[in-house]
Amino acid sequence: MLDVPRALAHESVLMGESPLLVWVEAGALALALVVLAALLSRVVRRVLFAAFVGAKAVALAAVLRLRGRSDAGPVVVRRGFEELGPTYIKLGQLVASSQGLFPERYSLEFRKCLDRVRPFPFADVEATLHADLGKDPAEIFESIDPKPLASASIAQVHVARTRDGQDVVIKVQRPKIAMMVEADLRVLKVAARIMNAMPLGELANPVAIVEDFESNIREELDFRREAENLTEFNRIMKEHGQTRVAAPQPIAGLTTPRVLVMERFFGSRVDEVDKLKAANIDGEELLLLGMRAWFQCLILHGFFHGDVHAGNLMALSDGRIGFLDFGIVGRFGRERREQVTDYLMAFSAGDFRKLAEVMHAMGSMGGDIDLDAVAKDLARAYEPLLAKEDSAMKYADVIPAIMRTAVRHGMRMPRDFVLVVKQMLYFDRYAKLLAPKLNVFRDPRIMAALATDMMEAKMRAA
Repeated sequence: MLDVPRALAHESVLMGESPLLVWVEAGALALALVVLAALLSRVVRRVLFAAFVGAKAVALAAVLRLRGRSDAGPVVVRRGFEELGPTYIKLGQLVASSQGLFPERYSLEFRKCLDRVRPFPFADVEATLHADLGKDPAEIFESIDPKPLASASIAQVHVARTRDGQDVVIKVQRPKIAMMVEADLRVLKVAARIMNAMPLGELANPVAIVEDFESNIREELDFRREAENLTEFNRIMKEHGQTRVAAPQPIAGLTTPRVLVMERFFGSRVDEVDKLKAANIDGEELLLLGMRAWFQCLILHGFFHGDVHAGNLMALSDGRIGFLDFGIVGRFGRERREQVTDYLMAFSAGDFRKLAEVMHAMGSMGGDIDLDAVAKDLARAYEPLLAKEDSAMKYADVIPAIMRTAVRHGMRMPRDFVLVVKQMLYFDRYAKLLAPKLNVFRDPRIMAALATDMMEAKMRAA
Protein backbone atom coordinates (compact mmCIF):
# COMPACT_ATOMS: atom_id res chain seq x y z
CA MET A 1 0.00 0.00 0.00
CA LEU A 2 1.25 3.48 -0.86
CA ASP A 3 2.34 5.49 2.20
CA VAL A 4 1.27 8.98 1.08
CA PRO A 5 2.98 11.02 3.83
CA ARG A 6 6.31 9.16 3.33
CA ALA A 7 6.07 9.54 -0.44
CA LEU A 8 5.38 13.25 -0.06
CA ALA A 9 8.26 13.58 2.38
CA HIS A 10 10.63 11.83 -0.04
CA GLU A 11 9.47 14.08 -2.85
CA SER A 12 9.91 17.13 -0.66
CA VAL A 13 13.57 16.28 -0.10
CA LEU A 14 14.08 16.15 -3.84
CA MET A 15 12.36 19.52 -4.15
CA GLY A 16 14.22 21.07 -1.25
CA GLU A 17 11.17 21.37 1.04
CA SER A 18 11.12 20.58 4.77
CA PRO A 19 9.91 16.99 5.46
CA LEU A 20 8.36 18.25 8.75
CA LEU A 21 6.24 20.75 6.86
CA VAL A 22 5.01 18.05 4.51
CA TRP A 23 4.08 15.79 7.46
CA VAL A 24 2.11 18.66 8.98
CA GLU A 25 0.33 19.31 5.70
CA ALA A 26 -0.43 15.61 5.24
CA GLY A 27 -1.80 15.40 8.80
CA ALA A 28 -3.99 18.44 8.25
CA LEU A 29 -5.30 16.90 5.02
CA ALA A 30 -6.07 13.61 6.77
CA LEU A 31 -7.88 15.47 9.59
CA ALA A 32 -9.89 17.45 7.06
CA LEU A 33 -10.92 14.21 5.32
CA VAL A 34 -12.01 12.69 8.64
CA VAL A 35 -14.05 15.78 9.50
CA LEU A 36 -15.59 15.79 6.02
CA ALA A 37 -16.51 12.10 6.31
CA ALA A 38 -18.10 12.74 9.70
CA LEU A 39 -20.12 15.64 8.33
CA LEU A 40 -21.28 13.48 5.46
CA SER A 41 -22.36 10.70 7.86
CA ARG A 42 -26.13 10.58 8.16
CA VAL A 43 -25.83 9.50 11.81
CA VAL A 44 -23.61 12.44 12.72
CA ARG A 45 -25.87 14.86 10.86
CA ARG A 46 -28.93 13.49 12.67
CA VAL A 47 -27.14 13.75 16.02
CA LEU A 48 -26.22 17.36 15.33
CA PHE A 49 -29.73 18.17 14.12
CA ALA A 50 -31.30 16.48 17.16
CA ALA A 51 -28.95 18.44 19.44
CA PHE A 52 -29.90 21.66 17.66
CA VAL A 53 -33.63 20.97 17.96
CA GLY A 54 -33.18 19.92 21.59
CA ALA A 55 -31.29 23.12 22.41
CA LYS A 56 -34.04 25.19 20.78
CA ALA A 57 -36.68 23.32 22.78
CA VAL A 58 -34.83 23.89 26.07
CA ALA A 59 -34.41 27.60 25.30
CA LEU A 60 -38.09 27.96 24.35
CA ALA A 61 -39.21 26.11 27.49
CA ALA A 62 -37.04 28.42 29.61
CA VAL A 63 -38.50 31.54 27.98
CA LEU A 64 -42.07 30.28 28.44
CA ARG A 65 -41.37 29.41 32.06
CA LEU A 66 -40.08 32.94 32.70
CA ARG A 67 -43.36 34.18 31.23
CA GLY A 68 -45.32 32.05 33.69
CA ARG A 69 -46.09 29.15 31.32
CA SER A 70 -45.08 26.27 33.56
CA ASP A 71 -47.26 23.85 31.57
CA ALA A 72 -45.50 24.40 28.23
CA GLY A 73 -43.21 21.36 28.43
CA PRO A 74 -45.42 18.89 26.49
CA VAL A 75 -46.10 21.41 23.72
CA VAL A 76 -42.40 22.21 23.31
CA VAL A 77 -41.41 18.53 23.21
CA ARG A 78 -44.18 17.67 20.75
CA ARG A 79 -43.13 20.47 18.40
CA GLY A 80 -39.52 19.28 18.64
CA PHE A 81 -40.56 15.74 17.69
CA GLU A 82 -42.50 17.05 14.69
CA GLU A 83 -39.46 19.05 13.55
CA LEU A 84 -37.21 15.99 13.87
CA GLY A 85 -39.35 14.10 11.39
CA PRO A 86 -41.04 10.71 10.82
CA THR A 87 -39.13 8.54 13.33
CA TYR A 88 -39.82 10.90 16.20
CA ILE A 89 -43.42 11.44 15.11
CA LYS A 90 -43.81 7.66 15.25
CA LEU A 91 -42.32 7.70 18.75
CA GLY A 92 -44.71 10.52 19.65
CA GLN A 93 -47.62 8.38 18.49
CA LEU A 94 -46.39 5.65 20.83
CA VAL A 95 -46.51 8.15 23.70
CA ALA A 96 -50.01 9.24 22.65
CA SER A 97 -51.37 5.70 22.55
CA SER A 98 -49.74 4.58 25.83
CA GLN A 99 -51.63 6.72 28.30
CA GLY A 100 -50.51 5.84 31.80
CA LEU A 101 -47.09 4.60 30.73
CA PHE A 102 -46.10 8.23 30.16
CA PRO A 103 -47.23 11.38 32.02
CA GLU A 104 -50.85 12.06 31.09
CA ARG A 105 -50.21 15.64 29.91
CA TYR A 106 -47.63 14.34 27.44
CA SER A 107 -49.92 11.54 26.19
CA LEU A 108 -52.70 14.07 25.61
CA GLU A 109 -50.44 16.57 23.81
CA PHE A 110 -48.86 13.91 21.61
CA ARG A 111 -52.28 12.89 20.28
CA LYS A 112 -51.76 15.81 17.91
CA CYS A 113 -49.05 13.70 16.25
CA LEU A 114 -51.68 11.19 15.17
CA ASP A 115 -53.03 13.42 12.38
CA ARG A 116 -50.25 15.91 11.71
CA VAL A 117 -48.01 13.97 9.36
CA ARG A 118 -47.32 15.88 6.15
CA PRO A 119 -47.92 13.96 2.92
CA PHE A 120 -45.08 13.55 0.45
CA PRO A 121 -45.45 14.43 -3.26
CA PHE A 122 -47.39 12.12 -5.56
CA ALA A 123 -44.40 12.16 -7.93
CA ASP A 124 -42.45 10.25 -5.26
CA VAL A 125 -45.31 7.75 -4.98
CA GLU A 126 -45.18 7.13 -8.73
CA ALA A 127 -41.38 6.83 -8.69
CA THR A 128 -41.46 4.23 -5.91
CA LEU A 129 -44.20 2.22 -7.64
CA HIS A 130 -42.25 2.20 -10.91
CA ALA A 131 -38.98 1.23 -9.20
CA ASP A 132 -40.46 -1.52 -7.01
CA LEU A 133 -43.09 -3.02 -9.31
CA GLY A 134 -40.90 -2.80 -12.40
CA LYS A 135 -43.59 -1.22 -14.57
CA ASP A 136 -45.16 2.11 -15.25
CA PRO A 137 -48.02 2.40 -12.70
CA ALA A 138 -50.40 3.13 -15.59
CA GLU A 139 -49.80 -0.42 -16.85
CA ILE A 140 -51.04 -1.89 -13.55
CA PHE A 141 -53.63 0.61 -12.34
CA GLU A 142 -56.54 2.07 -14.23
CA SER A 143 -56.49 5.03 -11.83
CA ILE A 144 -54.74 6.27 -8.70
CA ASP A 145 -56.09 9.14 -6.62
CA PRO A 146 -53.15 11.58 -6.23
CA LYS A 147 -54.66 12.85 -2.97
CA PRO A 148 -53.64 10.54 -0.09
CA LEU A 149 -56.37 8.68 1.75
CA ALA A 150 -54.06 8.74 4.78
CA SER A 151 -50.56 10.00 5.49
CA ALA A 152 -48.61 8.40 8.33
CA SER A 153 -45.10 8.55 9.68
CA ILE A 154 -43.84 5.54 7.73
CA ALA A 155 -45.99 5.56 4.62
CA GLN A 156 -49.01 7.02 2.92
CA VAL A 157 -52.04 5.37 1.37
CA HIS A 158 -53.74 6.09 -1.95
CA VAL A 159 -57.02 4.78 -3.35
CA ALA A 160 -56.69 3.07 -6.73
CA ARG A 161 -58.35 0.70 -9.18
CA THR A 162 -56.53 -2.06 -10.98
CA ARG A 163 -56.77 -2.70 -14.71
CA ASP A 164 -59.18 -5.59 -14.02
CA GLY A 165 -61.54 -3.27 -12.11
CA GLN A 166 -60.74 -4.15 -8.49
CA ASP A 167 -60.87 -1.36 -5.89
CA VAL A 168 -57.62 -1.35 -3.92
CA VAL A 169 -55.49 0.81 -1.66
CA ILE A 170 -51.78 1.31 -2.24
CA LYS A 171 -49.47 1.74 0.73
CA VAL A 172 -46.20 3.40 -0.28
CA GLN A 173 -43.21 3.97 1.98
CA ARG A 174 -41.80 7.46 2.49
CA PRO A 175 -38.68 8.15 0.39
CA LYS A 176 -35.40 7.42 2.21
CA ILE A 177 -37.27 6.68 5.46
CA ALA A 178 -35.26 3.50 6.12
CA MET A 179 -31.93 5.36 6.17
CA MET A 180 -33.33 8.10 8.39
CA VAL A 181 -34.77 5.57 10.85
CA GLU A 182 -31.43 3.76 11.14
CA ALA A 183 -29.68 7.00 12.05
CA ASP A 184 -32.40 8.08 14.49
CA LEU A 185 -32.41 4.72 16.26
CA ARG A 186 -28.73 5.10 17.10
CA VAL A 187 -29.45 8.50 18.64
CA LEU A 188 -32.42 7.15 20.62
CA LYS A 189 -30.39 4.23 21.97
CA VAL A 190 -27.77 6.59 23.38
CA ALA A 191 -30.49 8.81 24.89
CA ALA A 192 -32.17 5.76 26.46
CA ARG A 193 -28.92 4.65 28.12
CA ILE A 194 -28.46 8.13 29.57
CA MET A 195 -32.05 8.16 30.89
CA ASN A 196 -31.57 4.67 32.32
CA ALA A 197 -28.75 5.99 34.53
CA MET A 198 -30.99 8.64 36.11
CA PRO A 199 -32.96 8.16 39.37
CA LEU A 200 -35.96 5.87 38.74
CA GLY A 201 -34.90 5.72 35.12
CA GLU A 202 -34.38 1.95 35.23
CA LEU A 203 -37.94 1.38 36.43
CA ALA A 204 -39.30 3.40 33.51
CA ASN A 205 -37.12 1.07 31.41
CA PRO A 206 -36.29 3.49 28.56
CA VAL A 207 -33.84 1.02 27.01
CA ALA A 208 -36.60 -1.60 26.68
CA ILE A 209 -39.01 1.01 25.29
CA VAL A 210 -36.52 1.97 22.58
CA GLU A 211 -35.73 -1.70 21.86
CA ASP A 212 -39.45 -2.42 21.48
CA PHE A 213 -39.83 0.66 19.30
CA GLU A 214 -36.87 -0.47 17.18
CA SER A 215 -38.32 -3.95 16.74
CA ASN A 216 -41.71 -2.59 15.73
CA ILE A 217 -40.45 0.04 13.32
CA ARG A 218 -38.04 -2.37 11.60
CA GLU A 219 -40.91 -4.77 11.02
CA GLU A 220 -43.11 -1.94 9.75
CA LEU A 221 -40.45 -0.95 7.21
CA ASP A 222 -40.81 -4.27 5.37
CA PHE A 223 -44.29 -4.39 3.86
CA ARG A 224 -43.82 -8.06 2.91
CA ARG A 225 -44.12 -8.88 6.60
CA GLU A 226 -47.35 -6.93 6.85
CA ALA A 227 -48.73 -8.84 3.86
CA GLU A 228 -47.84 -12.09 5.63
CA ASN A 229 -49.58 -10.86 8.80
CA LEU A 230 -52.75 -9.99 6.85
CA THR A 231 -52.78 -13.45 5.30
CA GLU A 232 -52.16 -15.15 8.64
CA PHE A 233 -54.99 -13.25 10.34
CA ASN A 234 -57.45 -14.23 7.61
CA ARG A 235 -56.29 -17.85 7.83
CA ILE A 236 -56.93 -17.87 11.60
CA MET A 237 -60.38 -16.34 11.14
CA LYS A 238 -61.25 -19.00 8.54
CA GLU A 239 -60.01 -21.77 10.86
CA HIS A 240 -62.35 -20.60 13.63
CA GLY A 241 -65.34 -19.92 11.40
CA GLN A 242 -65.20 -16.15 11.92
CA THR A 243 -66.91 -15.22 8.68
CA ARG A 244 -67.70 -11.69 9.87
CA VAL A 245 -64.12 -10.71 10.77
CA ALA A 246 -61.49 -9.95 8.14
CA ALA A 247 -58.34 -8.12 7.17
CA PRO A 248 -57.71 -6.77 3.65
CA GLN A 249 -56.35 -9.38 1.25
CA PRO A 250 -52.96 -8.47 -0.27
CA ILE A 251 -52.96 -8.47 -4.08
CA ALA A 252 -50.69 -11.19 -5.42
CA GLY A 253 -47.54 -9.98 -7.12
CA LEU A 254 -47.90 -6.38 -5.95
CA THR A 255 -46.04 -6.51 -2.64
CA THR A 256 -42.44 -5.37 -2.11
CA PRO A 257 -40.55 -4.07 0.95
CA ARG A 258 -41.77 -0.54 0.11
CA VAL A 259 -45.12 -1.16 -1.61
CA LEU A 260 -48.24 -3.01 -0.44
CA VAL A 261 -51.36 -3.22 -2.60
CA MET A 262 -54.45 -4.70 -0.92
CA GLU A 263 -58.22 -4.83 -1.28
CA ARG A 264 -60.13 -1.75 -0.25
CA PHE A 265 -62.57 -1.90 2.66
CA PHE A 266 -65.68 0.29 2.72
CA GLY A 267 -67.31 1.35 5.97
CA SER A 268 -66.82 3.53 9.04
CA ARG A 269 -64.38 3.69 11.91
CA VAL A 270 -65.70 2.09 15.09
CA ASP A 271 -65.62 5.43 16.91
CA GLU A 272 -67.90 7.13 14.35
CA VAL A 273 -70.99 6.45 16.44
CA ASP A 274 -73.42 8.61 14.43
CA LYS A 275 -72.50 6.87 11.17
CA LEU A 276 -72.95 3.44 12.77
CA LYS A 277 -76.38 4.39 14.09
CA ALA A 278 -77.40 5.80 10.72
CA ALA A 279 -76.39 2.49 9.10
CA ASN A 280 -78.37 0.59 11.79
CA ILE A 281 -75.23 -1.23 12.96
CA ASP A 282 -75.24 -2.83 16.42
CA GLY A 283 -72.00 -1.38 17.79
CA GLU A 284 -71.92 -3.57 20.89
CA GLU A 285 -72.39 -6.78 18.90
CA LEU A 286 -69.66 -5.75 16.48
CA LEU A 287 -67.25 -4.87 19.29
CA LEU A 288 -67.82 -8.21 21.04
CA LEU A 289 -67.24 -9.97 17.72
CA GLY A 290 -63.95 -8.13 17.19
CA MET A 291 -62.77 -8.76 20.74
CA ARG A 292 -63.52 -12.48 20.47
CA ALA A 293 -61.49 -12.67 17.27
CA TRP A 294 -58.62 -10.76 18.88
CA PHE A 295 -58.58 -13.06 21.93
CA GLN A 296 -58.69 -16.18 19.77
CA CYS A 297 -55.61 -14.99 17.91
CA LEU A 298 -53.82 -14.24 21.18
CA ILE A 299 -54.72 -17.31 23.24
CA LEU A 300 -54.80 -20.02 20.57
CA HIS A 301 -52.12 -18.79 18.19
CA GLY A 302 -49.91 -16.36 20.11
CA PHE A 303 -50.49 -13.83 17.33
CA PHE A 304 -52.43 -10.61 17.72
CA HIS A 305 -52.93 -7.17 16.22
CA GLY A 306 -50.79 -4.79 18.28
CA ASP A 307 -52.31 -1.44 17.34
CA VAL A 308 -56.14 -1.54 17.29
CA HIS A 309 -56.72 2.21 17.49
CA ALA A 310 -59.93 3.48 15.90
CA GLY A 311 -58.31 4.10 12.52
CA ASN A 312 -57.43 0.41 12.32
CA LEU A 313 -60.83 -1.03 13.25
CA MET A 314 -63.76 -0.61 10.84
CA ALA A 315 -67.44 -1.43 10.81
CA LEU A 316 -67.73 -2.58 7.21
CA SER A 317 -70.73 -1.77 5.06
CA ASP A 318 -71.41 -5.49 4.50
CA GLY A 319 -71.85 -6.14 8.25
CA ARG A 320 -68.36 -7.44 8.98
CA ILE A 321 -65.69 -5.92 11.22
CA GLY A 322 -62.36 -5.18 9.57
CA PHE A 323 -58.90 -5.05 11.14
CA LEU A 324 -56.48 -2.80 9.24
CA ASP A 325 -52.75 -2.07 9.34
CA PHE A 326 -50.89 -5.14 10.53
CA GLY A 327 -47.53 -3.38 10.70
CA ILE A 328 -47.39 -4.01 14.46
CA VAL A 329 -48.26 -7.49 15.73
CA GLY A 330 -47.52 -9.30 18.98
CA ARG A 331 -46.27 -12.87 19.09
CA PHE A 332 -46.27 -14.93 22.29
CA GLY A 333 -44.95 -18.35 23.13
CA ARG A 334 -47.10 -20.82 25.05
CA GLU A 335 -45.86 -19.77 28.51
CA ARG A 336 -46.46 -16.07 27.97
CA ARG A 337 -49.91 -16.75 26.50
CA GLU A 338 -50.86 -18.67 29.64
CA GLN A 339 -49.51 -15.91 31.88
CA VAL A 340 -51.42 -13.16 30.08
CA THR A 341 -54.61 -15.23 30.17
CA ASP A 342 -54.14 -15.94 33.89
CA TYR A 343 -53.68 -12.22 34.44
CA LEU A 344 -56.91 -11.38 32.62
CA MET A 345 -58.90 -14.02 34.51
CA ALA A 346 -57.44 -13.02 37.91
CA PHE A 347 -58.17 -9.38 37.13
CA SER A 348 -61.80 -10.05 36.23
CA ALA A 349 -62.27 -12.17 39.38
CA GLY A 350 -60.65 -9.58 41.64
CA ASP A 351 -58.07 -12.16 42.81
CA PHE A 352 -55.24 -9.74 43.56
CA ARG A 353 -52.94 -12.30 45.19
CA LYS A 354 -53.11 -14.34 41.97
CA LEU A 355 -52.55 -11.12 40.03
CA ALA A 356 -49.36 -10.44 42.02
CA GLU A 357 -48.17 -14.02 41.47
CA VAL A 358 -48.69 -13.75 37.71
CA MET A 359 -46.82 -10.45 37.55
CA HIS A 360 -43.96 -12.03 39.49
CA ALA A 361 -43.92 -15.00 37.09
CA MET A 362 -43.73 -12.61 34.17
CA GLY A 363 -40.41 -11.45 35.54
CA SER A 364 -41.56 -7.96 36.35
CA MET A 365 -40.39 -8.13 40.00
CA GLY A 366 -37.17 -9.03 41.73
CA GLY A 367 -36.79 -12.18 43.78
CA ASP A 368 -37.24 -10.54 47.19
CA ILE A 369 -40.82 -9.29 46.85
CA ASP A 370 -43.63 -9.24 49.43
CA LEU A 371 -46.46 -10.57 47.26
CA ASP A 372 -49.06 -9.95 49.98
CA ALA A 373 -48.08 -6.27 50.07
CA VAL A 374 -48.24 -6.09 46.27
CA ALA A 375 -51.68 -7.75 46.32
CA LYS A 376 -52.96 -5.18 48.83
CA ASP A 377 -51.73 -2.30 46.69
CA LEU A 378 -53.30 -3.82 43.58
CA ALA A 379 -56.58 -4.28 45.43
CA ARG A 380 -56.50 -0.69 46.60
CA ALA A 381 -55.95 0.51 43.04
CA TYR A 382 -58.37 -1.78 41.22
CA GLU A 383 -61.30 -2.64 43.49
CA PRO A 384 -63.12 0.70 43.07
CA LEU A 385 -62.96 0.19 39.29
CA LEU A 386 -64.30 -3.37 39.45
CA ALA A 387 -67.00 -2.70 42.04
CA LYS A 388 -69.79 -1.64 39.66
CA GLU A 389 -71.03 -4.32 37.32
CA ASP A 390 -72.67 -1.80 34.98
CA SER A 391 -69.75 0.54 34.41
CA ALA A 392 -66.95 0.32 31.89
CA MET A 393 -63.47 0.00 33.33
CA LYS A 394 -61.45 3.20 33.29
CA TYR A 395 -58.11 2.18 31.86
CA ALA A 396 -56.88 5.75 31.87
CA ASP A 397 -56.93 5.35 35.67
CA VAL A 398 -55.88 1.70 35.80
CA ILE A 399 -52.56 1.99 33.97
CA PRO A 400 -51.20 4.86 36.11
CA ALA A 401 -52.23 2.78 39.14
CA ILE A 402 -50.17 -0.13 37.80
CA MET A 403 -47.19 2.17 37.32
CA ARG A 404 -47.45 3.63 40.83
CA THR A 405 -47.54 0.10 42.24
CA ALA A 406 -44.58 -0.83 40.04
CA VAL A 407 -42.46 2.05 41.35
CA ARG A 408 -43.41 1.30 44.96
CA HIS A 409 -42.35 -2.35 44.72
CA GLY A 410 -39.46 -2.06 42.27
CA MET A 411 -41.30 -3.78 39.42
CA ARG A 412 -40.54 -3.56 35.74
CA MET A 413 -43.49 -4.13 33.43
CA PRO A 414 -42.77 -6.62 30.59
CA ARG A 415 -42.99 -5.06 27.14
CA ASP A 416 -45.35 -7.70 25.75
CA PHE A 417 -47.68 -7.32 28.73
CA VAL A 418 -47.82 -3.55 28.20
CA LEU A 419 -48.69 -4.18 24.54
CA VAL A 420 -51.70 -6.30 25.55
CA VAL A 421 -52.88 -3.78 28.13
CA LYS A 422 -52.63 -1.05 25.52
CA GLN A 423 -55.05 -2.94 23.25
CA MET A 424 -57.46 -3.43 26.14
CA LEU A 425 -57.38 0.33 26.68
CA TYR A 426 -58.51 0.75 23.08
CA PHE A 427 -61.33 -1.78 23.45
CA ASP A 428 -62.49 -0.08 26.64
CA ARG A 429 -62.54 3.26 24.84
CA TYR A 430 -64.78 1.81 22.12
CA ALA A 431 -67.02 0.20 24.74
CA LYS A 432 -67.63 3.60 26.33
CA LEU A 433 -68.75 4.93 22.94
CA LEU A 434 -70.72 1.96 21.62
CA ALA A 435 -71.93 0.22 24.79
CA PRO A 436 -71.47 2.36 27.93
CA LYS A 437 -72.64 -0.46 30.24
CA LEU A 438 -70.17 -2.98 28.82
CA ASN A 439 -67.24 -3.83 31.10
CA VAL A 440 -64.66 -5.38 28.83
CA PHE A 441 -63.08 -7.38 31.66
CA ARG A 442 -66.16 -8.55 33.52
CA ASP A 443 -68.77 -9.08 30.85
CA PRO A 444 -69.89 -12.74 31.15
CA ARG A 445 -69.92 -13.19 27.35
CA ILE A 446 -66.28 -12.13 27.12
CA MET A 447 -65.25 -14.20 30.13
CA ALA A 448 -67.05 -17.31 28.85
CA ALA A 449 -65.38 -16.98 25.45
CA LEU A 450 -62.03 -16.45 27.14
CA ALA A 451 -62.49 -19.59 29.28
CA THR A 452 -63.49 -21.60 26.20
CA ASP A 453 -60.39 -20.51 24.32
CA MET A 454 -58.22 -21.30 27.34
CA MET A 455 -59.61 -24.84 27.50
CA GLU A 456 -59.00 -25.34 23.79
CA ALA A 457 -55.44 -24.02 24.12
CA LYS A 458 -54.74 -26.49 26.95
CA MET A 459 -56.21 -29.39 24.95
CA ARG A 460 -54.00 -28.48 21.99
CA ALA A 461 -50.93 -28.38 24.22
CA ALA A 462 -51.71 -31.74 25.90
